[in-house]
Amino acid sequence: MNRRRKLEDAETGCRKKSNFSPEIDGGCEYFDALPDDLVLSILCKLSSTALCPADFFNVLITCKRLNRLGLNDQVLSKACRRMLAVKAKNWSESAHRFLKLCADAGNVEACFTLGMIRFYCLQNRGSGASFMAKAAIGSHAPALYSLAVIQFNGSGGSKNDKDLRAGVALCARAAFLGHIDALRELGHCLQDGYGVKRNVAEGRRFLIQANARELASVLVTCPSAEVPRSWLAWNTHRHGGDGDGGCLLLSDFGCNVLTPAPHPANQFLSDWFSDRSGKVPGPGLRLCSHPGCGRPESRRHEFRRCSVCGEVNYCSRACQALDWKMRHKMECAPVGRWAEEDGQFDGNGFFNGNNNVDDVNGNGNEDDVMEES
Repeated sequence: MNRRRKLEDAETGCRKKSNFSPEIDGGCEYFDALPDDLVLSILCKLSSTALCPADFFNVLITCKRLNRLGLNDQVLSKACRRMLAVKAKNWSESAHRFLKLCADAGNVEACFTLGMIRFYCLQNRGSGASFMAKAAIGSHAPALYSLAVIQFNGSGGSKNDKDLRAGVALCARAAFLGHIDALRELGHCLQDGYGVKRNVAEGRRFLIQANARELASVLVTCPSAEVPRSWLAWNTHRHGGDGDGGCLLLSDFGCNVLTPAPHPANQFLSDWFSDRSGKVPGPGLRLCSHPGCGRPESRRHEFRRCSVCGEVNYCSRACQALDWKMRHKMECAPVGRWAEEDGQFDGNGFFNGNNNVDDVNGNGNEDDVMEES
């Protein structure tokens, strides 16, 4: 049968369709004839709009040329947050090298992500802080806020390494760039006179701004046509979220909104330690109780815990406010005075006093009086 077909093909002059263009000298393929600049432009567009890392890497493994051009500094420098959202379960030396390539190419998102992973997960404090500082120099708001948390807590060092004024300055810069948590943190600092001269009225104004921006970000993320009416329904009781995973807006405006998605770097930290049975690097160290944070302590008693129940602890005021509205407000219950773990305190009064997140509308709550553990 095959022999007869070959004879018929020879008689009819049938030929296998060529992959080459007869109009191009040398018979090279169409793709090879494209200039590198055009291919780089396409890859830059892909890296800046990819929905996940696989969208980009599936292209790189297509051929050697795409693999070579895909690792060009021009392409890596434009990689978006979602393309760099590496999963903790997929972490490997290859993923580490790729993030390092992107960071060396000047990608501030990669600098921040790699800095967070090195600082908190791999415990390479100096290198991690250096990468985050590189991202902060590039006006990366999450990096500025993360460095502020490090300064407030003295993370990676001792309690004497805290620099409250530097933390406030970093928060102010991140807030100016639109970082909601930084704006909320700055508002609490002004209300309490923490690292800055106390100004209650200005602090409340910043808190309300943070709340308004939070609502605006939700409405921008979800088109108005798809926003459920329950999100914007006035809630007079303000008890917890709805059954769809929502939580009360932290502005205390009474609006129900979805829980904000954490930054991929924070999600990596949460997954990293949950995959290790919740164990943080070191005995007696704890994770921030806000599920969207993922930061672990770098030394004992670094974070502060609730003075009412003693069951939760936070790396910052912003995480405290977020977790209170999403979860802890319904779980917190006064118990017998909990014993001090070692009888030791940092003694900086970070959450001591009447630190009241509900104070923006005059409703106090006892949970926001935090103490060093």
